[in-house]
Amino acid sequence: MLFGYNTNGFAHHHLEHALIVLAKRGYKSVAITLDHHALNPYDPGQMDLLARTGGLLEMLKVRSVIETGARFLLNPFLKHQPTLLSRYSRDRNKRQEFIRLAIDIAKELKADAVSLWSGTPLDNPEESVLWKRLVDGCRHLCDYAEKQKVRLAFEPEPGMFIDTMARFAELKDRVNHPLFGLTIDIGHLHCQGEIPISDYLRRWKDRLWNVHIEDMRRGVHEHLMFGEGEIDFVPVLRTLYEIGYQGGVHVELSRHSHDAVETARKALEFLKHISHGLNTE
Repeated sequence: MLFGYNTNGFAHHHLEHALIVLAKRGYKSVAITLDHHALNPYDPGQMDLLARTGGLLEMLKVRSVIETGARFLLNPFLKHQPTLLSRYSRDRNKRQEFIRLAIDIAKELKADAVSLWSGTPLDNPEESVLWKRLVDGCRHLCDYAEKQKVRLAFEPEPGMFIDTMARFAELKDRVNHPLFGLTIDIGHLHCQGEIPISDYLRRWKDRLWNVHIEDMRRGVHEHLMFGEGEIDFVPVLRTLYEIGYQGGVHVELSRHSHDAVETARKALEFLKHISHGLNTE
């Protein structure tokens, strides 16, 4: 596995500066959250920036995942809207277009995957309607991703329509596509009582293409610095080693941007300390 960091925790840095800082700190992977300041696919100068970013990642020898969880990129008034669940097709199409652009970026950067989630609906239709909207959207995106040879890593998110691993399992079966895989967030599993976490890592090892990691408390969806929550990370990292996971394990502390450099240093120190202990057992 490769320890990485999500750029949503470097909101006050230029993307290129964030990549350099993370590489110098010792990170080997980066989860790039597309946003106004980070490879914005709607920026007229995006192609030049994309080329520079690809060259920089190659020079730094850092792998990447593309994340699509920007809060207000698509709608300045409503967080995380529109989504694949939105009432109107024009809104669902806007989210699909954004993810297609993310797939294009992932192809250019040779990224491991594009991470996405369901979002939450603003209307209240029958659940069958929401399933149809989401499955249709995911199938369309899988078809596009197949053409670009890019994997999709879907993340169950507390408070969203697909929030638990059980609901992800149902979605995976409905979408039924070999490029439709999984982003597991370690904190989310603990938050929702999906434990032991190691059991889920083992069960989904063949579809696990992206990992988010942070501390968290049971029942509270708040991303915390390691040591501030309740998670025992020794069995988590041990299991990732045991299943032979080769992708990025990305620290996700989006509300720590005010102290991004020091937070990134402490987070990697924590993870390396545990990893070293496992290697010497």
